[in-house]
Amino acid sequence: MFIGKSITKILKNNKIDLIGYHGQTIFHKSADRVSIQLGNAELLSQLVLKPVVHNFRSNDLINGGQGAPLTPIFHQLIVKKKQIETPVCILNIGGIANATIINNFEEEDLESRDLGPGNCLIDEWIRKNSKHKFDIDGLIASRGKCNDIIIEYVLESNERILEKKISLDTKDFNTSFVRGLSLEDGASTLTNFSAKLISSSLNSFISQNKKINKILICGGGRKNKELTRILKSKINPKIGILDIDKFGVDGDFVESQAFAFLGIRSFLGLPITFPKTTGCKSILTGGDLVKNFK
Repeated sequence: MFIGKSITKILKNNKIDLIGYHGQTIFHKSADRVSIQLGNAELLSQLVLKPVVHNFRSNDLINGGQGAPLTPIFHQLIVKKKQIETPVCILNIGGIANATIINNFEEEDLESRDLGPGNCLIDEWIRKNSKHKFDIDGLIASRGKCNDIIIEYVLESNERILEKKISLDTKDFNTSFVRGLSLEDGASTLTNFSAKLISSSLNSFISQNKKINKILICGGGRKNKELTRILKSKINPKIGILDIDKFGVDGDFVESQAFAFLGIRSFLGLPITFPKTTGCKSILTGGDLVKNFK
């Protein structure tokens, strides 16, 4: 109902023909070919009287893919439209961090993977232990002391998780290892832990393309100054790390806009996942169209 009301308000001043609706992922386990999102596309279509494309991951999962990341084709579009020099890496830090490498504008050459926990562990810790919903600007973590002993103890087992998967779920990780720490020390430890996993995965991912000289960050995690500070310290200093906003793109809405774009591609029968992005067997379209009104 909330989504329906929000879209109805948008429709008052905008002409919209089609809605790409991903919903909120509550469970994703690619090994079992399962990905579950909250949200009722049929009800949404009925409420707003518009066709809705949803269920973007299923076709990829049943054809050998891991169902994520789904946004690389939109990342490629941004680079092309903004005339950003390639090769370039786009790093999205949401609940899970993922990266896309764009070498050129051939769809089959797109490369992507999930990297590790982005905001999910930090946000969970802050919500459980304070009145805040997230660590604004990373200020809480910046006041704490990182427990390096704990990190070293849990790092290896978590790196093994990353070695096995292209796509990740927030439930692949948890905050139990910082239980008993103060709010600030827990935030600092989780921020450093997340940064280490992201940077380790990212360094490995981009090492195969030595021509990359810049990484563009989008997503809410780019606003966590402590997280981005640590990340920059662990990435090759010759590679520039810049906010995607500097290129005229609102980094808060890249992922949400991506699903509008995927909705259109799905409607047109165009591919949305690729062997080098999700591990699927061949280039695939995806998504289901719902038109629940007369």
